Amino acid sequence: EVQLVESGGGLVQPGGSLRLSCAASGFTFSTYAMSWFRQAPGKEREGVAAIETIGGGPATYLAGSVKGRFTISQDNAKNTMYLQMDSLKPEDTAMYYCAAEPTGRLLNPLSPASYNSWGQGTQVTVSS
Repeated sequence: EVQLVESGGGLVQPGGSLRLSCAASGFTFSTYAMSWFRQAPGKEREGVAAIETIGGGPATYLAGSVKGRFTISQDNAKNTMYLQMDSLKPEDTAMYYCAAEPTGRLLNPLSPASYNSWGQGTQVTVSS
């Protein structure tokens, strides 16, 4: 059974940083695409970042709104994915979820419809 557990959320001031973690179990981590999504109250869930191994190396995808500020990475030895978030803005406030899907099945790495396995989420609040 695929299990995904997020951690690292919290309250941070604008301009600050947080690192989210997604601990995965129940599947071969290196053969899955992993991603981060977020959902603010009253808004649709949106893709933030994704990572998958293609041709022996990682391919990463970032939403335009976070390019230059967020970095996605993974540690296959620890079965953990990370999202380093820098220069945080109030509009980054949301519940952040990680998701997983076997590599090769994704039509769009940043679309929620591409994923069948989800974590419970971790709250990120950016406020002074």
